Amino acid sequence: MTKPSGSFLLVLTNLPDQDIAKRLAESLVEKRLAACVNILDGCTSVYRWQGDIQNDREIPMLIKTHVDRFAQAREEILHLHPYEVPEIVAVPIAQGFEPYLQWIAASVDLSS
Repeated sequence: MTKPSGSFLLVLTNLPDQDIAKRLAESLVEKRLAACVNILDGCTSVYRWQGDIQNDREIPMLIKTHVDRFAQAREEILHLHPYEVPEIVAVPIAQGFEPYLQWIAASVDLSS
């Protein structure tokens, strides 16, 4: 298998509730756009939106994917996400446990 260095991403997004987060996670994994999605318990997000300071409860998600699948994963997130401007941030995975990175590669569909 190819050397994984620089080929993988940790994609971050936040959803308003567990049901929507689960739906998105299952869709990403089912469509092989992500190998794994962690749905975290929740957090409070403080941010400025349309001139006002907001405090909202959100569900953070950690999405593990391959860089070649990011564009399709981003489109799926946008399709299922209820926010007007959702957070979609991709952080390169600089290093990792080789067998785990190989598992990510095997779990996402790199043929498209």
